[in-house]
Amino acid sequence: MATLDVINPATAETIDSVPNMTADEVDEVVERAKKALPEWLDATPKERSELLYKLAQILEDNAEELAQIESRNVGKPLMVSRDEMPFSADNLRFFAGAARNLEGKSAGEYIKGYTSLIRREPIGIVAGICPWNYPLMMAVWKMGPGLAAGNVHILKPAEQTPLSLLRFVELAKDVIPEGVLQVVTGDGVPAGQRLVEHPDIGLVSLTGDVETGKLIAKNAADTLKRVHLELGGKAPMVVFDDADPEQVAEGIKIAGFWNSGQDCTAGSRIIAGPKIYDALLEHLVPAIESLKVGDPADGDDVEMGPVISHDQQDRILGFLERAKGATVLTGGASNGSKGYFVAPTIFTEVTNDMRIAREEIFGPVQCVIRYKDVRGKALNCGHFIAEEKPRELVAELRRFLAPRR
Repeated sequence: MATLDVINPATAETIDSVPNMTADEVDEVVERAKKALPEWLDATPKERSELLYKLAQILEDNAEELAQIESRNVGKPLMVSRDEMPFSADNLRFFAGAARNLEGKSAGEYIKGYTSLIRREPIGIVAGICPWNYPLMMAVWKMGPGLAAGNVHILKPAEQTPLSLLRFVELAKDVIPEGVLQVVTGDGVPAGQRLVEHPDIGLVSLTGDVETGKLIAKNAADTLKRVHLELGGKAPMVVFDDADPEQVAEGIKIAGFWNSGQDCTAGSRIIAGPKIYDALLEHLVPAIESLKVGDPADGDDVEMGPVISHDQQDRILGFLERAKGATVLTGGASNGSKGYFVAPTIFTEVTNDMRIAREEIFGPVQCVIRYKDVRGKALNCGHFIAEEKPRELVAELRRFLAPRR
């Protein structure tokens, strides 16, 4: 069987290898799921709930081991990976409770002498394609509702970050019925593509980038699959003139640089008022420069690790090189020669036609944009109408803040 090397992004060293599965091997996984489906469909809500509670307990009992694996494989600080474990266990417990409270539409009489009702049925076999930024937590978000509703589940972690999910499923092998929860490893093509195209899979859930989402939606259409897509973002943080710049800077330090900014909800655009703009930068630059960046293995006080891969590092640095006209206040380059690091970066003098303001960079990069006045024509921020018209202001803000594709 062909294998894929798994790299520690903090050192660029190989730490493990996993099967690089072919389309035929994926088909074998689907066959096992098909065999498991009838019995799992017959499982009562109580039985499904009990399994999820057991999975939550296994995750909780092995939280430190899983956090260490996640930290090493993803490059995230231990303070980050440890924080995810109780949250993930709680999500499994939430869906364990939900499994016993599934609801459907009420029955109705639409034809004389007859009663009609709609009964909710599991889809059958569902596939979850997980991202590399939160590999175990996102797998939990997919398997929890899928198993609770009575589906059997196939999970595909990102090729870069399979280790924490594989270890979790290994720890839980004695409580998971055969074929009910399986993991496929390998490249997006062919392994992920085969999951999307397989006629016996009824739903595909992806957490990933926009282009991958478009491709999956297109490929899934051939078999009329249901598709759930959680894609990218360009989250703004609007800072008004009466805010406390020191507190805002500390908030941005977390919102923009948690997990090296590799988060679809990362606050990557700071839109600041004219009176607070300079004061905010005075606090923001030292706050960001105070981040301890390094290999998470160097200690629990590391606050930011590397980005996930050499390709991702090159992609981020490419954004920085093309940001003509913007000013780098701090960062703007790699952070040493070992591993895939990008220094925490702040750009100012940014306008909304720049790619760094419009596209998801998915890295430790902040763009600070100045607006002039929410009551008049805003510099770099479109046109806001606020005079006794708060609804119009909110609508205009939403239009302006929507990411441009």
